[in-house]
Amino acid sequence: MDTKVFSVTEHVMVPEHYIMTREEVENLLQKYDISYDQLPKIYHDDPAVKTVGGNVNDVIRIVRNSQTAGLAESFRMVVKRPKK
Repeated sequence: MDTKVFSVTEHVMVPEHYIMTREEVENLLQKYDISYDQLPKIYHDDPAVKTVGGNVNDVIRIVRNSQTAGLAESFRMVVKRPKK
């Protein structure tokens, strides 16, 4: 059986994912007056994180289309998935 390989980021339902620079992260934390560990989390083995080359402790900026806001940004810190 043939195995098809595709990039999940090309699917219409998957929002854009970007790895933020250290400077961008510092500005984000200062803007929202939060600490690094207060960011929402995303697992290192998430298909979109793997596609953009994200590593543990990176911060990912996710940009979604929104009917009410036009574009909506969210931010996630990459963490290792705990073992079962």
